[in-house]
Parts: sequence; structure tokens; C-alpha cells
Amino acid sequence: MQTERQKEILESALNLISTKGMQGLTIKNLAKSIGVTEPAIYRHYENKMEILVSILDLFKINTYHIYEKELKGDFSAIEKIEHLFKRHFAAFSESPALVSVIFAEEIFRGEPSLTEKISDLIERNHSAISAIIAEGQANGEIRTDIDPKHLAILILGGLRLFVKKWQFSGYSFNINTEGKELLDSLKIMIIK
Repeated sequence: MQTERQKEILESALNLISTKGMQGLTIKNLAKSIGVTEPAIYRHYENKMEILVSILDLFKINTYHIYEKELKGDFSAIEKIEHLFKRHFAAFSESPALVSVIFAEEIFRGEPSLTEKISDLIERNHSAISAIIAEGQANGEIRTDIDPKHLAILILGGLRLFVKKWQFSGYSFNINTEGKELLDSLKIMIIK
């Protein structure tokens, strides 16, 4: 359970990443943005990597709940995939800096704790989407000529590329609106 100060630190860290990029996230900048001393930050987090791990943990917990809700939901497989995409678009729209952390391969290289966190997140998402697709194939909703694990990779890869395009455009388009168009195209590709 995080303290209010830890939550404030994580929120400020995300804001710094959003405005100054990953290189702008320093303990000095973080302390300045909150209006505390650097030692005050260190009382809550050992270093920048621990802050990034905490951001990933928070996203992982939120994502886990979203996926679990959909896996247990009484919807068609297509509706479940649609709900997952929409929830991701909404989360990224609310906090664009999440994209900078979650999809930033450069920060994971050489950092085993971050690599492990993101790898676990990717595997969980892939397994959940694969299970939804397999369910949809069994129910006759989704085409069966492609392995569920491969379809999941195509879906998640498409989501990733779409979100990165949004990020690199400076968040210049409405991710929710254009995301719906992407979903419509995706449905055409996978519906039986």
C-alpha cells in the first residue's frame, strides 16, 4: 500500500516524463516539482529505478484488474477485446506519460528489475488476449485459421504501434476516436 506522499511522487514523476521526457526524470527535478528536498524523496524511494518499478507495478495492478474483469465477464470475445482496447486508450489518454514508461525499451536495457516487470506485463496481456481469442474461436466468433497466440501478437502489436504513433505525433489526435476506427478494422480482420 502506497502512502499519499508516494502517490504524489509517482504522479509527479509521470508529469515530469510527460513534459521533459525520460531524461527529465531526476530526483532533483522531482523534488523541485513537488516542493520538497531531495532527501525527502529518498525517504520514500531509494532511486529513480525504484520509482520506475513502482510506476510499472501500479500499471500492472490496474491492467490485471481490467483483464480479469474482461476474462470473467459475460460478453462475447469481440466485445471483451473491444473493452480492453477502450480501457487502454482511456488510461493512456488520462496519463500520456504512461506510454513513455511502458513502451520505452531504452530504459529497460541493462535494468533487470524493469525488464522483468515489463516482460511479466507483456506475458500476462498476451496470455489474457490469447485466452479471449481461443474462447471466441470456440464460440464461432473469431476465425480459426490462425493460432490464438499469433492473433494475440498481431492485436497487441497493432495496439503498441498505434499508441507509439500517437505519442510520436505529440498526442496530436484523439486516441479514443481513432482507436475506435482501429478496433473496427481489427474486427474485420478477426471476425469469422
